[in-house]
Amino acid sequence: MLKQQLNFKLSQKLSPQQIQLMKLIQLPTQAFEQRVKQELEENPGLENGKEESQDYEDEFSNEDFDDDYGTESIETDINVDEYLSDDEVPDYRLRANNYSADDEDKQIPYASGTSFTQHLKTQLQNFRLTDQQMEIAEFLVGSVDDSGYIRRPIPDIVDDLAFTQNVFAEEDEVEKVLKLVQQLDPAGVAARSLQECLLLQLERKTPTESVELAEDILSQSFDHFSKKHYKKLLAKFNITEDQLRAAIDEIEHLNPKPGGSYAGNTRIVEHVVPDFAIKIVDGELELTLNGRNAPELHVSPAYNNMLKGYKESKQKSKEQKDAVMFIKQKLDSAKWFIEAIKQRQQTLFVTMSSIMNHQKEYFLTGDERNLKPMILKDIADEIGMDVSTVSRVANSKYVDTPYGTKLIKEFFSESMKNDQGEDVSTREIKKILEITIGEEDKRKPLTDEKLAKILKEKGYPIARRTVAKYREQLDIPVARLRKEI
Repeated sequence: MLKQQLNFKLSQKLSPQQIQLMKLIQLPTQAFEQRVKQELEENPGLENGKEESQDYEDEFSNEDFDDDYGTESIETDINVDEYLSDDEVPDYRLRANNYSADDEDKQIPYASGTSFTQHLKTQLQNFRLTDQQMEIAEFLVGSVDDSGYIRRPIPDIVDDLAFTQNVFAEEDEVEKVLKLVQQLDPAGVAARSLQECLLLQLERKTPTESVELAEDILSQSFDHFSKKHYKKLLAKFNITEDQLRAAIDEIEHLNPKPGGSYAGNTRIVEHVVPDFAIKIVDGELELTLNGRNAPELHVSPAYNNMLKGYKESKQKSKEQKDAVMFIKQKLDSAKWFIEAIKQRQQTLFVTMSSIMNHQKEYFLTGDERNLKPMILKDIADEIGMDVSTVSRVANSKYVDTPYGTKLIKEFFSESMKNDQGEDVSTREIKKILEITIGEEDKRKPLTDEKLAKILKEKGYPIARRTVAKYREQLDIPVARLRKEI
């Protein structure tokens, strides 16, 4: 039995314009330029240039699109959300054959070249190997990772050869072939551990007293060497500090990641375009927004004239009304896109101005110790915007300062109390900690406990475990591993 019910529901939704604005705000300059270019290609109602166009007004909001068509109705609601969504899926992509002949590959092209694995396989041709040995060697080469290591035990490789390559071999035979693979360039490739990698490289060096001592240290006392127990090494090998220093120097000049030196493994580094620029003019800070964030866009006058021509037309066919609906949608989208760009510019400038004023002392001096404690909520409250909006600006934008290009997110930090009860930035404490460690005597590096005592004397009463946490965040090893002979 059919029933009718009336339900009241209170919901909160973002308008299509708000969604579009949030997406634009989080885009850095380069991605924003691509988004504008995409919109210009997809929307014929949007044009680029300095030409001033007439303001587009919805002259047909009161038009009756249903008359003269009986019960047939024409959809007049414009689903702008779908039009503006970056996740819109074309119809042809929903079919079984989801590729179009005019698809354009927009991915960044990579330069062609020989891969690291192929580089190693090519060298195998210099050895006289049986068919089975060649299959084993190629399998071992295929097991070498980007760093140049084989990180699998021999028994596992033997099992894989049997199950995947139908090659049945004993562990001794695989070990023998591995020794041949380890003779390939670069030196140290196909090692199963750091110790083996360094020893393989030393074996290719011209034998000298320091090289031979380095080999003995790595083969017999690698654990003492890695933990920098120099006194134990001096006692075990009965050598002087100068001899030990020379041997350590030989080891430090070896490559712990032989695969990383191969040109084919070079990663493409993305070029950063600053979204803002801060300059010091007559002792005052001057903030500018990158001009590439302010494209000159306007609504197409040709499409606007087409709407006016339709209004003046006395006979209006169904095809004409369908066409005007399409034009209305494109012009509405163009108008909203232009408004979103203007709001984006204003939001970026206001947010960055607040950050600049908050960290004025740092931007005037460049000393990280002058960074003040600042969290997202501080800026959001000051400019009257949501924390998420400030986060979108801070996480992906860069600013060009007299001291280099910085990620805006780096200016935010938590606060701690100093001995005078003042709030200081944790970035300030980390900088002082870094300077203190940099000035220490490397023969007797400072422990975390001593570092905490020094910071307390400088007016920063923090615990030893906090010092350890900051040291790890700065990627600084413990005192024992910072020791030099």
